[in-house]
Amino acid sequence: MGRIGRSPLRWHHALLTLWTAVWFVVAERHGAVSWHYLRTGQQLLFGQTPGGGLALYANHPELQIGPVSFLVAALFEPFPAEVGEKLADAFMSGLGLYILVLVGRAAADHYRGTGLNHKRLQQRVLIAGAAFIPMWVEVAVRFAHLDDVLALFFTTLAVRALVRGNATSVGVFLALAVDSKPWAVGFLPLLLALPRPVRVRSAAWTAGLVAAAWLPFYLTHLETLAAARFTIPNQPASALRWIGVHDAATPWWDRPAQMALGIALGTLAVRRHRWPAVVLLAADARIVLDPSVYTYYNASVLLGTLIWDSIGQRHLVPWVSWIALISLYGSALLVPSDSAQGFIRLAFALGSAAYVLWWPQRTPRSKRRGRRPLSPPPTSWQAGQDVVQLPHQRSPRSARLPIPGEPGP
Repeated sequence: MGRIGRSPLRWHHALLTLWTAVWFVVAERHGAVSWHYLRTGQQLLFGQTPGGGLALYANHPELQIGPVSFLVAALFEPFPAEVGEKLADAFMSGLGLYILVLVGRAAADHYRGTGLNHKRLQQRVLIAGAAFIPMWVEVAVRFAHLDDVLALFFTTLAVRALVRGNATSVGVFLALAVDSKPWAVGFLPLLLALPRPVRVRSAAWTAGLVAAAWLPFYLTHLETLAAARFTIPNQPASALRWIGVHDAATPWWDRPAQMALGIALGTLAVRRHRWPAVVLLAADARIVLDPSVYTYYNASVLLGTLIWDSIGQRHLVPWVSWIALISLYGSALLVPSDSAQGFIRLAFALGSAAYVLWWPQRTPRSKRRGRRPLSPPPTSWQAGQDVVQLPHQRSPRSARLPIPGEPGP
C-alpha cells in the first residue's frame, strides 16, 4: 500500500481504478438504459421542447428527477447523442472513484490522533471499495441515473465536510443532494451531527437552497403537486410484499413513509453517536418500502456500507459491504424466486440497521487510555471560514501528534 514510487497516486486507488474499468467495459455494452429521461428532462426544462419550463413536473410527473440533475445533464447536450451518453457514463464512473477518495480522507481525518494504522485504513477502503464499485457502475453506466449519482456524490461531500467541521458546506451539499433526487431527504439527519451553535445555520442553508430549486415549479403550477403521487408497479420481489402490502402500485403513504423512516433511523443513529450509519439507514428504509427492485437502488446501500466500514467501525475486513453486495446483487442474479429475493432484501435491511445501531463498537486506543483524537489541520474561524471542531475532534495536549509524511488513504 502507499504511493506508487514518487507518484502522488496510491496503490489502492490504482487497483480500484482498474477494477472500475473492468466493470465499465462489462456494463457499457448494454448501458445508459435511462439516460433518455435526463435528455428529455433537460430539453423540457430549458424550453427546447413544448410543455416544459416551470411546467416540467406538472406535465411530466414521471420525471422523478431533481432540477440540479437536469442542469448537469445539459452539459452533455452539445455533443452528438451517442458521444454525450458515453461522456456522461465516464463522468459518473469518475465520480465513483472520487467518492472512494473522499471517504478515505474523511476516515483518516475522523481517526486522526487515535493511533490508527493508515495502511490498514487504506486496505479497508480497498476491500470495501471493491464491493462498492460494481453497484456504482450499475447506477452510473448500466442505468445512467445521473440523479442518483449526484445525490450520492453530494452526500459524500457532506460527510467529508462534516468530518472537517465545515458546517455551511454540510448544509449546501445536502441541499444539492435533495435538489438532485428527492429521496435524499433521508440523509438530512447528518445535520444533527453538527455542533448546536452552527446546526441551525447549516439547516437554514439546506432549507433555503431546496426551496430555491423546487418552489418555482410549485408556485407557478400547482399541478406539480401531482408529481408526488406518481406511482410505479409493486413488483413481486419487493420487500413490501413481505410486510403485507400487496397493492398493485405504490400505496399513497409509501413515499412519505420512506422519507420519515429514513429520517427517524438517521436521527436515532446520531443520538447514539453513530452518525456514519445515517446513509446506510436511509438506504435501508428505501429498499424496504420501495415497490420497485431495480439493482441500481443498491448503490445507495453500498455507499452507506462504505462509509460505515471506513468511518463507523475499525475492523480491517469491511464485511458489511460484502454482505450487502452478495445479499442484494447476488440474490438478484442467482435467486430465481421473487418471494425469496424480497425476503433477502428485508432481512438485510433489518439486520444491517440493527447492527449499526446496537452492536457494540470497539473503542479507539486513545480513548481507552483516556485520550481524545487530535483535530484535523486547522482552517479556523479566525481565517473567516465557517469551520468548527466536532466534539470527537477536540484533543488535549496528551493526544498523539501526527507523524510527518505518514501516508493517508
